[in-house]
Amino acid sequence: MELRIGLGKDLHRLVKNRRFLIGGVEIPFKLGEAGHSDGDVLVHAIIDALLGAAAVGDIGEFFPPNDKKWENADSLELLRIVRTEIMSAGWEIINIDAVIECEEPKILPYRLEICTSLANILQISPKKIFIKGKTSEGLGYIGMKRAVSALVICLLSRSGL
Repeated sequence: MELRIGLGKDLHRLVKNRRFLIGGVEIPFKLGEAGHSDGDVLVHAIIDALLGAAAVGDIGEFFPPNDKKWENADSLELLRIVRTEIMSAGWEIINIDAVIECEEPKILPYRLEICTSLANILQISPKKIFIKGKTSEGLGYIGMKRAVSALVICLLSRSGL
């Protein structure tokens, strides 16, 4: 059996007139993520972690930000495409662990909904996904409520190689 660890990180500015999406769940907040697609920072970091673990590319290669096709794209649909890619290469998702860093809003009240949303797209048990919310204690762009970031690690397995 082959095991691979993947690491993904993403950061988006917070701006007015955009939705605040985490794992496909819209969280009520006065600001939202700026991005070429819908800006879902968690999904983007998961995509990079999965692609990196499978060693098949990164989010920019699969969904170039200068390609109009992906403008305002639903990040969950991008994740669905990546899931198909890694599964067709024989990979199974063992687990995903993530940290969302933002001063506001609080992530904990939405944890179960976020895990369920992601699990539905990835076709795995929500128990294989864990999400933690952290603040920056008022420091830097995140602490000033000007950005949100996500850091994700995943474990994939593949047998018979």
